[in-house]
Formats: sequence, C-alpha cells, structure tokens
Amino acid sequence: MSETLHKVTVEVNGKQCGAQVPARLSLVDWLRDELHLTGTHVGCEHGICGACSVMLDGEPVRSCLMYTVQANGHRITTVEGLARPDGSMSVLQDAFCVTHGLQCGYCTPGMLIAAQGLLTSNPNPTEEQIRDAIGAISAAAPATSRSSRPWNSRRSA
Repeated sequence: MSETLHKVTVEVNGKQCGAQVPARLSLVDWLRDELHLTGTHVGCEHGICGACSVMLDGEPVRSCLMYTVQANGHRITTVEGLARPDGSMSVLQDAFCVTHGLQCGYCTPGMLIAAQGLLTSNPNPTEEQIRDAIGAISAAAPATSRSSRPWNSRRSA
C-alpha cells in the first residue's frame, strides 16, 4: 500500500519550493534529504537541543517537531539563508567566527537561528536576553517559547 502524498509549496531561503510529501515527513528531514540544506542538523529529535532550528515566518522553531505539510504556504529560513545574497557570511555569522562562538560546530546553526530571531525582534538585546535566547540550544535545555504555535513548544528535559 502506498502512502498518500500531499502537495506543499514553501518559500525556503527566498525561493519557492514545491513538493509532494507524506503527511508525517518532518520538516528537518525534508530540508536535509530533499532540498539538501544540510546546515540544519538533527540532534535529539525531541525539540530540546535546538540543532534543528529554522525560522518560520521570521520566528525560530524546531524543525524536528514540525511536519513539512505544516509549513505549506509559509516562509522558512535555514542557516544557509542567513548568508548575504552573494553567498558571503552575514554580519551575525561573521561575528560568531570572529569571536570563536562556534564550539564544536554542531549546534552553531541552531544558535545562529536563535540569535537572528532575537535580533529581529530586539535589535539591542541585553546580555541576559542573549544568554536566554541561545542558552536553550547551548545547554540543550528548554527555553521560553516566543510563539503559541504547537510545533514551537519546548518539552521538559
């Protein structure tokens, strides 16, 4: 028996992407396996670590907690989409490199997405706000949700 496929159209990093996907295909798997955007990492697959974070309509979400069909009609930005149009690093990406904020690198894409989300909503955050925004990713602990979307909720560790 074949699985029913659902048509989705999603803007990913400024480009319209259409596909036929199974209902239970996670957004992180679609981004990595079908669109070959491998900067979004798969970590805990429970929404705790944040390695899979992407921007959905300008807000950070955990793409392992979201099905691709839920992204239909929305705008997704992955860590690759943070770069400048010419492909060079954004100011934020460059700042992470210059200040050695990369650690091992596995959670860096999630940290960049979290930091970009914070800077989009608050261009002049305090140190405490910065720590809160990226702390959930660096410590793999739940963070306060900035959205009421069910796929953005954090689970307790």
